[in-house]
Amino acid sequence: MAITQPGTAVPPAGAGVDLRYALIPVHGYGIAGATVARMLDPEGRGAARLLHPGEPVPSGAWPVLLADTTVYGATCVEHVLRSWPAELPRPWLVLVSDAPAAPVPAARYRIRALGGRLAGAATVPYLPVLRTVEGADEALEHKDVRVAAEKLRRQMEGK
Repeated sequence: MAITQPGTAVPPAGAGVDLRYALIPVHGYGIAGATVARMLDPEGRGAARLLHPGEPVPSGAWPVLLADTTVYGATCVEHVLRSWPAELPRPWLVLVSDAPAAPVPAARYRIRALGGRLAGAATVPYLPVLRTVEGADEALEHKDVRVAAEKLRRQMEGK
């Protein structure tokens, strides 16, 4: 079974796909989400991609929720998880830091409280270069983005 945003279950469409990570931005699309997709697919072979609004998670792909480290981001994650079907795998959560500071206590608390509903959670540090690039491929040319990508993949792959 697959899931559409924000949590409606639908049957899978045919056999599994080579897509490993299906990324679901919980509060909009932007350079951070596009960069996380490329971080999880360093060779650009289609192992990770952002889903379009309402698109089901393809069979065999691991669902990954994307959110900023804001209270609003945490609230959006909570909203999606409230309607997450029990028969589907718990999603990963990737939090993208929106500032060079720790998330505020209200955001940290809410994410911690949702931890039991997640397969895991990872944080991408604040990457100021994302404010200056035209796309995710350009972002990956920067060392700090490549380092963050390696750390993210290690966290999600358990290595």
